[in-house]
Amino acid sequence: MKLVKHHVRTLHSLGPASNDHLAALRVAVSVAVPSLVLLFLGWPDLIIYAVFGALTGMYGRNEPHQLRLKHQTQAALFLLSGVTVGVLLSVAHIHSWGLVVVEALLAGVGSVVADRLRLRPNGPFFGILALGACASIPTTVPMLAAVLICAGSAAFSVAIGFGGWIRLRTWNPAAVRAAAPLGRQKTVVHAARYVLAVGAAGAIGVLSGSGHPHWAMAAAAVPLAGADLPSSVHRGLHRIVGTFLGLAVVAVVLFPGPASPLQFFPGREAAVLAVLVIIFQFTTELFMTRHYGLAMVSFTPVILLMTQLAFPEDPLLLVTERGVETLVGAAIGILVVVTVHARRSAAGSGRVDTGGSKDIGAAS
Repeated sequence: MKLVKHHVRTLHSLGPASNDHLAALRVAVSVAVPSLVLLFLGWPDLIIYAVFGALTGMYGRNEPHQLRLKHQTQAALFLLSGVTVGVLLSVAHIHSWGLVVVEALLAGVGSVVADRLRLRPNGPFFGILALGACASIPTTVPMLAAVLICAGSAAFSVAIGFGGWIRLRTWNPAAVRAAAPLGRQKTVVHAARYVLAVGAAGAIGVLSGSGHPHWAMAAAAVPLAGADLPSSVHRGLHRIVGTFLGLAVVAVVLFPGPASPLQFFPGREAAVLAVLVIIFQFTTELFMTRHYGLAMVSFTPVILLMTQLAFPEDPLLLVTERGVETLVGAAIGILVVVTVHARRSAAGSGRVDTGGSKDIGAAS
């Protein structure tokens, strides 16, 4: 009960600021330029590929330029891989169970890669989110074109991230990342958790008849990125609450009504949605490290609005399935984390209770 109360209190607390506006501005510019270019060319449905490439800017936000350059290059390849596999699945019309199997397995592979490279934000979340989103929409251009849009956007994001070096001209060749890589056993266990949680969430999504099981799979990955049990539960709860508040924002935008901004720009709905994606991506990054729930209030519209640009659907169905899939996925992710933690605790207690020096040594 105390743990639940603690997590509820965190919903009302805001972490300290750390040049968040600069990081948010870099990401917003990275999203804005390729998105507006595509909008100007009359291809708003392709903005989704540009946005996933631009998410490269979320990595290495507070690192020195030489570390950020390497970090974001690695992240760009990571995200590009997710988009490429997703587009390939879309072109091959592999959905439902095929998507679940591929995304679950690549969640495990992505976990190993992210842990070995020490990517921050950690885990394979953005990679599998890109994979599922791109696989779930029809590919209206040649596969290579979609991949090149993502690659170009990612490259532009890396350039923006490195642009500050021109002003500072500082380079520290001895700089290293503070985070130490995980051991081999922990890396394998971590990857297995992702395969289990993502696969289970996707299976439930398919069995329920949802048209977007990839949302449940992405949500299941969120708690697993926590460093320990409390932080995992924290992320899961913030994901749920933030998503539902974000869905209220999406409803205001997409549902017909006096509050929708779309009614004020008849014939320019795509432009309005594109601009909103840019604005919401800025506020997402502004709160990403200070309050994960608030970040999700903005990130939920980013995902749904660019999905609506790529493949318009009934807004009510879109909002409903997003809410249900997020709730199911986050709950499964939390359950997997709690179960693994309980088994570890039980195993540790069993070794200590034997009283044997060999077991005690192994437990330490």
